[in-house]
Amino acid sequence: MPLGGSVTRGVGSSHGAGYRKPLLQLLKDQGINSCMVGSRKDGSIPNNEHEGWRGFRIDEIEKKAKKSVKRLSPDIFMVNAGSNDCIQVFNTAEAGRRMSQMLDYLWLACPQSTILLSTLIPNADPQVDSVVRDLNDQFHALTEKNKDEKKKILLVDMHSSEGPEAHELVDGIHPDDGGYEKMAELWVRGIKETIEKGFIDY
Repeated sequence: MPLGGSVTRGVGSSHGAGYRKPLLQLLKDQGINSCMVGSRKDGSIPNNEHEGWRGFRIDEIEKKAKKSVKRLSPDIFMVNAGSNDCIQVFNTAEAGRRMSQMLDYLWLACPQSTILLSTLIPNADPQVDSVVRDLNDQFHALTEKNKDEKKKILLVDMHSSEGPEAHELVDGIHPDDGGYEKMAELWVRGIKETIEKGFIDY
C-alpha cells in the first residue's frame, strides 16, 4: 500500500502515477510479484490503487488509512508522509510522535505487515527544506527505536544523493518523471531488503 500525500498520489508526473508506474515495472523486471492496494485510483496504469491524499498531514492521513487498511491488509506499507506538516508548519516538533502513532495503528491493524518508512524528499524552498531535514531526523530516530523493539521496519532515504534533487521538482514540491523514477529505485531496494530479511514471502 502506497500511503501518504500528493507525492504518493503522483502529482507532477506526466502519467499521474508518480513513482508507482516505474516501481511496478522494476518489480516485474526483477521477478517480484506485486499488487498495489488502496481506496483511491490515479494514473494511467492498470494497477493504479493507492492511499495518497493531496494536502493531508500525517494525522489526517492516519484517519484516512483507518477506513481501508484493515480491509486491504497489505504485506508492505510504503509510507511517505509529512511534507504537508512542513509546508503548513504544523507542530513539526511533534511530527515524529504523530508518525509513531500512525505506524502503531498500521501494525495493530495488520500485524504481519512490514513498514517501509520514507524520509521526505527535498523542498526547493530552503526554509521548508530545513524543516524537512528535521522531520527526517525524527523519522531516522523512530526507525531505530522500532528496530530495537524488533518491529518489521526499514527506512528508505529519499533525501539523499540517490533521491530526487531540487532541479527535478516541477513546482518546488513534487518530482518530475525522472525524480519519481529515482524514488521507485529506492523503494525497490527497500522491498528487496524486506524479502532478504524474511519479513515477507513473494
